[in-house]
Order: sequence, then C-alpha cells, then structure tokens
Amino acid sequence: MPNTSQGSEGSLVLPTVQYHRPLNDKVVIVQVFIGIFLCINSLMIVTFFKKEAFFTNTRYIFFAHSLICDSVFLALTDVLLLMSYSRVPMPGGLCIFLIVITETLTIATPLTLTAMSLERYIAICMPLHHSELSTPVRAMRCILLIQALSSVNWIIVISILFSAVPLSFYTSVLVCSFEQMIVFSWQGHLSSALCQFYFLVMSVVIAFTYVKIMVAARAASSDSRKSTNKGLRTVILHGFQLLLSLIQFWCPMIESAIMKINLNVFIEVRYIDYIIFILAPRCLIPLVYGLRDKDFVVVMKYYGFKHLVDTLLQILTSQY
Repeated sequence: MPNTSQGSEGSLVLPTVQYHRPLNDKVVIVQVFIGIFLCINSLMIVTFFKKEAFFTNTRYIFFAHSLICDSVFLALTDVLLLMSYSRVPMPGGLCIFLIVITETLTIATPLTLTAMSLERYIAICMPLHHSELSTPVRAMRCILLIQALSSVNWIIVISILFSAVPLSFYTSVLVCSFEQMIVFSWQGHLSSALCQFYFLVMSVVIAFTYVKIMVAARAASSDSRKSTNKGLRTVILHGFQLLLSLIQFWCPMIESAIMKINLNVFIEVRYIDYIIFILAPRCLIPLVYGLRDKDFVVVMKYYGFKHLVDTLLQILTSQY
C-alpha cells in the first residue's frame, strides 16, 4: 500500500504505489453528476457570451466568472479524485502545477460569492450609486483582485516546498494531493490559518450585506419588496455556500491525520468530503443565479434549443 510520511527533519518521503484500485459504482455516479453540471455550466457560459447585455452587467460578469472557475475546478478535482481513488501516480512537477490551479480556484469561488453579495447590497441599498460603482471595468478589476488574493495561499505553500524538497521530487511519481505539498507541520497550520482568516472576513461581509438588505426589505414599499426579498434570499444562499466551503478547509486537517493511520479510510473520507463540501457548493451556483434569473433562462433555452436543432440537422445531413 502507498505510504507517505515526513522525515525527522521535515523532509518529504515520497509514496510508493504498488497497485491500482478499480473504480466502483459510487465513483461512476459522481462522474455522471459532474458531467451533467459541466454541461449545464458550459451552456450557461455560452449563453453569457452570446448576449451583449450580459457581459456588460456586473452581476452577470461575476456569475460567469464563478461558472468558469467552478467548471475548471470540477474537471481538475474530478481527475485528481479518480487518480487518488485508483492510486494512479503522476510526476511531482505535474502534481504541483495541478495543485496550484485547484488551490487558486478553491478560494476564488467564495471570494466571487462575496463580491456578488456586495453587488446585491449596492443595487438594493445604494440604488443611486449602483450604476456608478457597478461597472464592467470595476468588475474586471475586482476579478483580478480575487485571483491575486486566491494565489497568496499556494504561493506560500509552494515557496516553502521548493526550498525544502530535493530536485528528485519533481520527477518522482506520487499520488497527487495537497497533503503532498506540506513538508512541515507548521506549513499546514499556516495555510489553514490563512484560509480561516479569508473565510472570517468573507463571513463578516456576507453577514453585513444580509443585515443591510433585510433592513431595506422591511422598509421597502410593496412594489420593490419583491426584488429586495429576492436579493435577500440570494445572500442567504451565498452564506450557505460559504459555510460548506468553510468546512471544506477543515477537511484537509482531518484527512491528513487519517492518511497517516490508514490510506483506505483516507480515500473513503476524501470521497465523502468531495461530494458534500466540494461538489455540492459549486453545483448550487447555477441554481442560485442562473436558473432563478428569468431573463437568463429565456436566453439559455433559446440557444440551448438552437444548438440541439443544429446538432440534429448535422447528424441527419451527414447520413444522406
């Protein structure tokens, strides 16, 4: 069985892999769900770029950014899940590259949710300043800031890794996971503390927007109360997604301890954590914003139906 441990001076002892584990029905079911949500996300992304009114609207820009991040994240983490479950190794250098991308996207999505909550707060509580503050240019700058903040954690972790491991690490094969990037115990604690700080700040921001929108909803007239209540429900759903994402950052500490005891149990626990705390929050994004937005759904149905008809016509014409 594979074994990963740390030497007495913090050096990383690379795992050895002796056999591959066949896939079971649970993993196959996950592939079906991921395939469905990737198709839905892809359709929504295409819909966003097809309609000019969408990519000039701050709310839809953040929505598209979250869709793209989640789609790439789901695809990469699914590959890592399959390789980890089947115990398929990869070179250390490739593992570092994949971990860098997944760690960036892990934090980018909750940060985008926070930005979306702030956008709703400005639209509902500061309507006179909304057109001035919520512009496409400001949205793109905010996305760049989100990506920069999301990169801080992996920059710290990978910098410590580069200074501690030998050159042979980059060519040696291993079962890829974030735990393989942790050389010292304090390194993992530092990474966890940074993530907890991020989520503390995001939780405060979302709680602030919820309270402000709730106050605005009580004071709103009957005509505007429906829109305000919808914004309030959106912020609540963002808070629920953020809670699941927060729990996700407690999982590596538990998984790391289990991996040192029993690798089989570690693989099963990682599978459950992936379903509940990684897959579920990102599958809520299309439901919270895409399918609840009537304008977006109308355009999505049009292009989805049009694409389906075009595909059927191509199949029929190719047969004759």
